[in-house]
Amino acid sequence: MASPASTITQENPNQMAALTTYKILFIISICHLLNDTLQAVVPAMFPILEKEMGLSFTQLGVIAAVLNIVSSLFQPVIGWFSDKKPMPYALPIGLACSLIGMLLLALIPNYSWIIISVALVGIGSAVFHPEGSRVAHLAAGSKKGLAQSIYQVGGNSGQALAPLITALILVPFGQFGAIWFTIAAAIAVVLLAYIAKWYTNELQVRVLTKKKVVSKSVKLTKTIWIALILTMFILLARSLYIVCMTNYYSFYLIENYHFTIKSSQAYLFAFLISGAVGTFFGGPLGDRFGKKNVILYSLLGSAPLTLVLPFVGSIVSFVLLLLIGFIMMTSFSVSVVYAQELVPSKIGTMSGLTVGFIFGLGAIGSILFGNLADAIGISKTITIVGFLPILGVLGFFLPSDDTLKKVYQVE
Repeated sequence: MASPASTITQENPNQMAALTTYKILFIISICHLLNDTLQAVVPAMFPILEKEMGLSFTQLGVIAAVLNIVSSLFQPVIGWFSDKKPMPYALPIGLACSLIGMLLLALIPNYSWIIISVALVGIGSAVFHPEGSRVAHLAAGSKKGLAQSIYQVGGNSGQALAPLITALILVPFGQFGAIWFTIAAAIAVVLLAYIAKWYTNELQVRVLTKKKVVSKSVKLTKTIWIALILTMFILLARSLYIVCMTNYYSFYLIENYHFTIKSSQAYLFAFLISGAVGTFFGGPLGDRFGKKNVILYSLLGSAPLTLVLPFVGSIVSFVLLLLIGFIMMTSFSVSVVYAQELVPSKIGTMSGLTVGFIFGLGAIGSILFGNLADAIGISKTITIVGFLPILGVLGFFLPSDDTLKKVYQVE
């Protein structure tokens, strides 16, 4: 007896592509949350490592860079390879590497071993993101923006847990508290094994219908190349700002407002969780008002707030952090879909570039920010970084959604 999917495909191969598989979207979003929670443990541990091991801002920047370079800069490579040969079962295998990394991070209080452990966590994340984005794309049906929002909000929610991780687990338990997150890694491995099975079946169905559903290879025009380069610059500005705030803003709060480590994490949590909310709403907003418009105004809209942030009191700064996080991150899922529509034949590569490569460059920026903070102080560093969102003005030169449809002759 034919399965529902195969029946739909045999009768109308385009009907399958229009269906949205919400079950898979929610599961991959949960996995994204767990994966990025594991990553969030590392910057969340910075105040603990600085206190217990006496590490400098530069050394903390190196740890952040190793994590993000491995987890981010490798993503386009893995995405490019998976565009040619999808790797469903690489998902649970990658998270198994993250599990081992968490064990090492919790058990070995040595700077060199910390570098090795975060590299293993980075490998798991590097495999997860391009393949996870492809799963979201396959399950999206006709609702690409919404699907990416569901998928990406899981990751941003995981990142937002970093301050709570610090306050509730790492402050009382120290470095050994990371051991609890091996449970999160194990759960992710199990869920991703289920996803891998669905992913494999989905690929088999699409292979069977390949003769009926033909994807045309479109030559990249000058317009597309310019749009891709501009998009990368805009996303780099956003990434650099987020990385600086995530890794160093707690030190700014401690220095300027005399916060404790625990109380500073509440502010950082507000910033990150509002960003997760912005990520969720960004996809539907992009579907309705245009992806270019959301990308443009997410940075320009937050620029006045980031410039004012270093010059206000602690209460006002809390409100500004909520607004900055929400506005800036509305473009997160939208930018992934926009890039995928720029080069529709390279879903994994575009995901790797927009989410991985750009965040990897941001990680290199974390070393520069660490050096800058050591040289001129954390307060001046936060002030300088506040100018980055002004680069959102480049969004005015991006082609509109309608222009892209004309380029690819999408009806």
